Amino acid sequence: MLRVLAVDDEKPLLEELLYLLRSDPRVLSAEGASDATEALRRVTRALESGPDGADAIDVVFLDIHMAGLTGLDIARLLAGFAQPPLIVFVTAHEGFAVQAFDLKAVDYVLKPVRPQRLAEAVRRACAQLGRAEEAPPAAAEPVASPPAAVPPRRPAPEVAVADRAPEQIAVELGGVTRFVAIADIAYVEAQGDYARLHTDEGSHLVRIPVSTLEERWAARGFVRIHRRHLVALSRIDEIRLDAGSTSVRVGSAELQVSRRHARELRDLLMRHATG
Repeated sequence: MLRVLAVDDEKPLLEELLYLLRSDPRVLSAEGASDATEALRRVTRALESGPDGADAIDVVFLDIHMAGLTGLDIARLLAGFAQPPLIVFVTAHEGFAVQAFDLKAVDYVLKPVRPQRLAEAVRRACAQLGRAEEAPPAAAEPVASPPAAVPPRRPAPEVAVADRAPEQIAVELGGVTRFVAIADIAYVEAQGDYARLHTDEGSHLVRIPVSTLEERWAARGFVRIHRRHLVALSRIDEIRLDAGSTSVRVGSAELQVSRRHARELRDLLMRHATG
């Protein structure tokens, strides 16, 4: 079971997070810290006591925007320890996901926190610590187990955001799930374990690797042009060749094409134009 420290400088949000964590049967203990100084003091004490000590901490659920040191600053400091606790970022801002996963975060949960989404973060932490067998059967809310006669449901998949239907993909922002038509997506940008979907109206971050979307959407005319980019052929406005380098313009964005994809892309565009 997990020993948890939650860190947030907004008291109501910290209390809500602690309530949800303490409601999860996989969490042995959950304590709170309201600023970076207190958080670092608690973690230092935990590391000094050792993994089996009374003050040990397995996972830190960490807000990003706080007075003084940010959550990212704390995570960088903790990374300097020999055996730091796992980090789960809990934030209202989606724009720090790449930095978070560069710091080896287990998960990145957006506020307002939904119980189901927090339960998934706990599951991932258990799995990374080799305690996946302690996870209870998945349920709509982390308040009760299913009757003994009901077989446990399979754990939620690693991909937290899935296709709703063949023509749409679900995206989450601030606890609200909306559905974006795949036909509206011009290109996809890799951002660590996430992918950013670019449409004419804006962009959306989803926890799906670009390689997975490449496989799913190949039949829809999406092609890989670079390790960072997946593009809808129909949304390419022009292709440019300049001193041996290739790029494409998709709306107002100019995207580089890697050498290994350049020839295949030109062939696909010719077939698309003549087909």
